[in-house]
Amino acid sequence: MRALITGGHGQLGRALVRVAPPGVQVVALGASECDVTDPTAVRAAVARVEPEVVFHCAAWTDVDGCERQPERAWRINALGTQHVATACLEAGATLVYVSTNYVFDGEQDEPYHEFARPRPLSVYGASKLAGEAAVRAICPRHAIVRTAMLYDATSRNFVTTVRRLASEHARLRMVADQYGNPTFVDDLAHALWRLVAQPAYGTYHLVNEGAASWYDWCLAIVQELQLPVEVEPIPASEFRRLARPPRNGVLASLAAPALGIRLPYWREALARCLAPLRPA
Repeated sequence: MRALITGGHGQLGRALVRVAPPGVQVVALGASECDVTDPTAVRAAVARVEPEVVFHCAAWTDVDGCERQPERAWRINALGTQHVATACLEAGATLVYVSTNYVFDGEQDEPYHEFARPRPLSVYGASKLAGEAAVRAICPRHAIVRTAMLYDATSRNFVTTVRRLASEHARLRMVADQYGNPTFVDDLAHALWRLVAQPAYGTYHLVNEGAASWYDWCLAIVQELQLPVEVEPIPASEFRRLARPPRNGVLASLAAPALGIRLPYWREALARCLAPLRPA
C-alpha cells in the first residue's frame, strides 16, 4: 500500500507515520508541500505520489481563530477538503477524512454516535461538517472519522499546555462542565490503519473510551506527572472564548466496534503517553 497524508507534519500526521504497518509506503506532506486550498497543487501531489489511500489530516483547528477569520476556516476546512476529495476521485484513491466532535451541539445528555444529527455551534464545527458533506458527495470510497481532544507528549495541545501552566502557576482553573474523549494520537493512528486495512467505508467515531471534563483531564495529567499544583474546577461561564464548544462533546461508536476496532480507556492511554515524562 502507498499512502499520502495531508497535514503530515501535525501531531496526527506524525503519528500515522510513526505507527505505519510494515511494508506501507507513506508520504507525509505539510502545507508548504501540498496547499489544500490550491486545487492544482493537490492534484499534482496526488498524481505524483499515486496513493491507494489518502489521510486528509490538514485542517485549521484553531477553534477561536476560525471565529475571528471565518473565510480562512471555510477555505481550508471545507474548500480544501473538496479539492482533496476531487483529487482522490480522479486517482481512484480511498479518502480518510478526519473530522471532529464539534459538528454536534452537545445539548443531548448521552454520547453522540455516528448516526446522530449534527448541529455545529461554531465556524470550526460548521466548516468541518461542510468538509464531510463534500467527501460524501464527491468521493464514494471514503471513511469520515470523527475524533476529539487529540494529544501527544510534545505537540501543541492540552497536555503540553497543562505542563507549561503548571510550571508558571501554583493553581490551575479548569472547566468542569464540558466533556469529551481525550484521545492519544498514537491510539487513533493505529485505529486508522486498521480501518483502511478492512477496507471500510462510511462514518466512524474513533476516540479513547470513556469521558472526561477539562478539569478531569487536567487533574489526571497533574497526578500522572506528580506536578506540584492545585486544580480548581470552574463552570464554562467563567472561561470566556469566541467559539462555543459543545457542552457534551462525548463520542461513542456503533460502527467501529462492529469491525473489531476499539480504542483503550482514556486514563490508560494518558498514562502510557506520559510514562517517559514521569518522575523516577
